[in-house]
Amino acid sequence: MESRVKLFGHPVHPMLIVYPLGLLSMAVIFDILYLIFGNRLLPTASYYMIAAGVLGGLLAAIFGFIDWLALPNDTRAKNIGLWHGLGNVTIVTLFAVSWFMRGNNVDFVPDSIALILSFAGTALALITAWIGGELVYRLGVG
Repeated sequence: MESRVKLFGHPVHPMLIVYPLGLLSMAVIFDILYLIFGNRLLPTASYYMIAAGVLGGLLAAIFGFIDWLALPNDTRAKNIGLWHGLGNVTIVTLFAVSWFMRGNNVDFVPDSIALILSFAGTALALITAWIGGELVYRLGVG
């Protein structure tokens, strides 16, 4: 199956996911560094990385959804793609709620729940990335 939306002959969805993945994972790394060292600039950086990562994730989701619609119904690829997409929407939601919770705090310092949400989003991202890899490498989707 070929991707529906391409840029210069390359599928757009896989190109776009690297940005939110990098931004959201770096936000978590900065949160961990904040917990270790207490530098109050780090949560501010995390706050803005999460905002950009959520927006990038939503943009990537549009192209992933278009590709998913092109998959044949009642196939393993369509089912795996569904789980991949639902997982990624959950990730973006977890980070969006974490971002929202940080907004009213001084220096955007996250509370425990905001941290748990972003850590859970990161853990789930590892699973959905594996599922997406299943589509690309084992089923020839992409």
